[in-house]
Amino acid sequence: MEKIRKILSDKRGKIAVLIDPDKTNSSADLKALSSKINFLNPSLIFVGGSSVETEDFDRCIRNLKALTKIPLVIFPGADHHIHPLADGILFLSLISGRNPDFLIGHQVRSAHLLKKMDIEVIPTGYLLIDGGVNSSVSYVSQTTPIPADQASIAVNTAIAGEMLGLSAIFLDAGSGAKNVIPAEMISSVKQNVKVPVIVGGGIRSTGQVEMAFNAGADLVVIGNGIEENPDFLLDLHNLQSEYTVNQSNS
Repeated sequence: MEKIRKILSDKRGKIAVLIDPDKTNSSADLKALSSKINFLNPSLIFVGGSSVETEDFDRCIRNLKALTKIPLVIFPGADHHIHPLADGILFLSLISGRNPDFLIGHQVRSAHLLKKMDIEVIPTGYLLIDGGVNSSVSYVSQTTPIPADQASIAVNTAIAGEMLGLSAIFLDAGSGAKNVIPAEMISSVKQNVKVPVIVGGGIRSTGQVEMAFNAGADLVVIGNGIEENPDFLLDLHNLQSEYTVNQSNS
């Protein structure tokens, strides 16, 4: 079962929509949002947040499963963020920080239950990048983000993650970021690792999505943009279609 890995490894220009159950969890809100997500038809839907309760997480996953056929991938913030109905999970290790609980602690506590579930597990190196605000991820994990102008630190951290056997690298500016991850950092990381590079945090315009694609991102995650303006999903539709066609012809 390698569906999610195949999606991540295919040609660039892919989009994932991130839904935080803390912010979008009522059945009515999810139904309205899902209709727009289905129109966009992103490659993946990520579900997760830094402080989501188990009941809210369960309700969100079950509702989304009934409303869309797009693969659901868990973007966990804690060891209880696992669910048998999900298609996959980014098994995150916060390798940019030095908090052992987020490097391996949560993973150990969830491993036994996760192994029993028929979902695809993607070992992922998670790098928190400074997005201009103190993000919820930084606060909850008590870790310091990598400065946005220190591409070399991100590169060396990503290389170490790949050497440790991680299957993807996730560069994230965090929820509510004012600044997106610079193109130079995305490009430098992409040039130095062979695994897929995922980019997210603070993306609110199609121009920022295009910048990330052009810098080398394999998958761009949209979270803040749809929380503030759900119609942003509709704006992305033409960009995604155009980029896909260009990739196919290249």
